[in-house]
Amino acid sequence: MKRYFYISVLMMLVLASCDQKPTLQKYFVKKSEEKNFSTIDIGKSIIKTDKLKLSEDEQKALESVDKLNVLIFKSTDNNAKTYDAEKANIKNVLKEDHYDELMKMSLGGGGISVNTKGEGEHIEEFVVFLHNKDTGMGVLRVLGDDMTPNNVMTIVGILQKGGIDSGKLKPFMDIMKKK
Repeated sequence: MKRYFYISVLMMLVLASCDQKPTLQKYFVKKSEEKNFSTIDIGKSIIKTDKLKLSEDEQKALESVDKLNVLIFKSTDNNAKTYDAEKANIKNVLKEDHYDELMKMSLGGGGISVNTKGEGEHIEEFVVFLHNKDTGMGVLRVLGDDMTPNNVMTIVGILQKGGIDSGKLKPFMDIMKKK
């Protein structure tokens, strides 16, 4: 009898531990199949480094990055309410999934926020959320192992020097062009 009691308690703990809170990963998976959304997983090879002479710190920063995920929502005249709802959903997920907002700016008819997830010097994820009612919105997730704030800033510097291989993003840039 005690055995069944312990098994029942264990099962209740297992079921209770199944976390149903929203996460950005769940959001990406759910939205990847929906109308007006497009997703892509990109390797860090999108960052042009072939013509750059990288320092040891720059190489270390690049090694801390595993991959990039991009989710794009294309805004049209017919989906303005959906745009507003999805924008609110993304903001809610970032809040509920405990992302730390590093920066937030307004840009004309939209805005940008930069968020991180992780403990201090061990950032697991770096997220850029861009939105503009006329064109849509996008979420860029940079996933890595033990990225540091310095690594993130170094990667931004590498991007400024080397740029990105825009050919790999062309289909998505076409999606985001004005209606």
